[in-house]
Amino acid sequence: MDTPTSKPASTRLTSLDVYRGFVMFLMAAEVLRLSRVARALPESSFWKFLAYHQTHVEWAGCSLHDLIQPSFSFIVGVALPYSIASRLAKGQSPLAMTAHAIWRSVLLVFLGVFLRSTGRSQTNFTFEDTLSQIGLGYTFLFLLGFRAMRAQWIALGTILVGYWAAFALYPLPGPEFDYAKVGVAAGWPHLASPDSFVAHWNKNSNLAWAFDQWFLNLWPREKPFLFNGGGYSTLSFIPTLGTMILGLIAGGWLRSERPAIAKVKLLALAGVLCLVAGTLLHWLGVCPNVKRIWTPTWTIFSGGWCFLLLAGFYGVIDVWRCKRWAFPLVVIGLNSIAIYCMDHLINGFITSSLRTHLGPNAFKILGDACEPLVTGGAVLLVLWLILFWMYRRKIFLRI
Repeated sequence: MDTPTSKPASTRLTSLDVYRGFVMFLMAAEVLRLSRVARALPESSFWKFLAYHQTHVEWAGCSLHDLIQPSFSFIVGVALPYSIASRLAKGQSPLAMTAHAIWRSVLLVFLGVFLRSTGRSQTNFTFEDTLSQIGLGYTFLFLLGFRAMRAQWIALGTILVGYWAAFALYPLPGPEFDYAKVGVAAGWPHLASPDSFVAHWNKNSNLAWAFDQWFLNLWPREKPFLFNGGGYSTLSFIPTLGTMILGLIAGGWLRSERPAIAKVKLLALAGVLCLVAGTLLHWLGVCPNVKRIWTPTWTIFSGGWCFLLLAGFYGVIDVWRCKRWAFPLVVIGLNSIAIYCMDHLINGFITSSLRTHLGPNAFKILGDACEPLVTGGAVLLVLWLILFWMYRRKIFLRI
């Protein structure tokens, strides 16, 4: 195993904490229920726009909400070179670090399963959530963190081309295939023609769906697994690893001896090139741009946005030193695991408690249409105050 000793351990990147905080804020901001506000105000294009970007697109395409999971995965990769350098500087051996990486992978996978099982009668063994997807690929990412960047690029290319080929070679369903039985409604507009090449990536008739029909039924279940309603799949962890490798490469660039402004330009250039490449792959019919099954095109396209967001945050925060505005995001970003768990576990408790103590009409100050927005804003404030309390006392949840 090669050891990255060419650069000294680096100080923490504030921009990375801000980027992470921004991503986790977008996740927690689902509680604002902008879609409900938009439905109550159907004549408003403003609320329609906000609602669109707080929901996942049905299949191909991208909204701001769709960038949450790739950004979180990308950030894991960016942070890894800094983590490895810091641990080596403290005298930890690569073997001990690898053992910790394996342990971290297992914890992430089963924390994801635990959170997905909340409120159910038994453990819900699914592995398509953000934490489980990261956990399934994290050990491989960690081992790549000790390799030269050339090896990281080769690994990325192998993953994307190999995953694309696996889908392309998987047999298309026959004309008798009943999509209604796998959760695809008749006339669903995003279903590709069964005789087209991109039909290999159709919802719940592709390689990843077939794998889950076998794999997920190996685990104890309330009823046999037939399909995921959103089309999500376990095997998406493979191209998600590609997203994390893009982050790993970006982290290597940030730790290099390039001038700071050159790093911003390099990240921005990589972002533009990835966006162009992803768009062309989709338009040319080589591979559709679908987040729900994390196609290789999605890895490239969403990676482009991740590069651009990192370039923006790094330039503003760490190069031009405009930091004060970002403090609320730093508080969130330093405790990403805490906000992730709280968002899944106590949002409902906070909402019901606020209604109990403030009264059922307390959140109608902007009218009935905006009640979900005001309620969600109050919940977000409570979550942030909890994180601020933890920040002041230096309580940071780590895995």
